[in-house]
Amino acid sequence: MTTALHAGEKRRKPDFILPAGSCDAHCHVFGPGAVFPYAPDRRYTPDDAPREALAALHDRLGIDRAVIVQASCHGTDNRAMLDAIAWRPDRYRGVAIVDDTFDDRAYQALDDGGVRGVRFNFVRHLGGAPDMDAFNRVIDRIKGRGWHVVLHLDGADIVPLSDMIRSLPLPFVIDHMGRVDTALGTEQPAFQALLELVRRENCWIKVCGSERISRFPFDAAVPFARALVEASPERTLWGTDFPHPNLKEPVDEADLVDLVPRLAIRAEDRQRLLVDNPARLYGFVA
Repeated sequence: MTTALHAGEKRRKPDFILPAGSCDAHCHVFGPGAVFPYAPDRRYTPDDAPREALAALHDRLGIDRAVIVQASCHGTDNRAMLDAIAWRPDRYRGVAIVDDTFDDRAYQALDDGGVRGVRFNFVRHLGGAPDMDAFNRVIDRIKGRGWHVVLHLDGADIVPLSDMIRSLPLPFVIDHMGRVDTALGTEQPAFQALLELVRRENCWIKVCGSERISRFPFDAAVPFARALVEASPERTLWGTDFPHPNLKEPVDEADLVDLVPRLAIRAEDRQRLLVDNPARLYGFVA
């Protein structure tokens, strides 16, 4: 039985058994800061969460693969993420943060290191939208590499950004169910716009972040995630968001795993969500 986790409590193993080859398609490594310093202009300073902590989490949960997403606290210094991938190259892939200083050689080094996409943050409390001229130049550089772009945005910005998103000339992934406001219901314009986007053939969506858009036991997130899985069963992804940066309440990731059967009701949808879809997008070999 799941119960709210309090700070300092020991995490448990989930009741739901994940299928073989399951992928945590959204997680982070932080530091250690003494080896991989945090960006001087960061908006927050996390506790260290190195590759060993991530591996221990996945061992506890029964997760075989992972996509390590570069977070803003490390900026464009992707070394901590690349180091983790190099540690387990068959099981890990990455999403980088880049800027205009990255040339073709730098992109090739990222590709060789297991990176398959770049992430742009539009979330207001993390600095807001990027310079769109730089954004477009990066898109031009990566669109021929077979990479994708990850968009981290607020629910309130889905409608205003929809025209730009629809015009993207490459696959794109939207983080955390678009961070929609669950209090406004599934009929709200932001979520309806998100559903329109996810039906596009080049759109992928992560049904992670239940703990960001709802409170334990995360019931409010379920109808949103379920609608997204039903709208695009072959392009949905799932992840833990470990170690949950900037989250006020502690989370036991086992609770997020046990939520999966409520998000994807049919076994075939869970297989796609957890195994087949991330394998196809990130090139994991069976």
